Amino acid sequence: MSSKDADVSLLEFLDLQQSNCLNESSSHTLSSIIGAKKRNEGSGYLLSDADEQLLLNIAFNQAVRVRSLVIQSSDPAKAPKTIKLVANNSSIGFEDVESADEPQVAQVLELSEEDVAQGKPIELRFVRFQKVNSLHLFVASNHGEEDESRIDKIDVLGVPVETTKDLSGLRNQEHDH
Repeated sequence: MSSKDADVSLLEFLDLQQSNCLNESSSHTLSSIIGAKKRNEGSGYLLSDADEQLLLNIAFNQAVRVRSLVIQSSDPAKAPKTIKLVANNSSIGFEDVESADEPQVAQVLELSEEDVAQGKPIELRFVRFQKVNSLHLFVASNHGEEDESRIDKIDVLGVPVETTKDLSGLRNQEHDH
């Protein structure tokens, strides 16, 4: 079995209290699609408010390694196109990411209409997402240049960082003294 086969949905490790979205519609929020800590199967969706930009701040209750993202939208014109990813920056704002490019952001994704229509996993540069406590997704544009962006489903795939191995090493060092 390859390490890729072991990837799991990391939504079960969400810290919902610390997760939020800037510029979300008051009636279509991030919590409506991640509140169950699993991929949204209901009718809820996330919609931007003042313009097409969204800044999703997804916090985890432990460090995780992120390998891929799933972003799905039922409205092709409002589906996210350009997304900038940042890890572990809890105080991030639009001004931090609007004009930023790699390497100021960990990765810039250009999603195809097919990616977001079918919810295909989008591979990330795994080396840049090794010890992630929070993942920040800036939706910069959508496919139809619409005033609103819409996300129906989101999933974060990868593995939790194994902390037990590190602790066992510490215990062994103590016994050597």
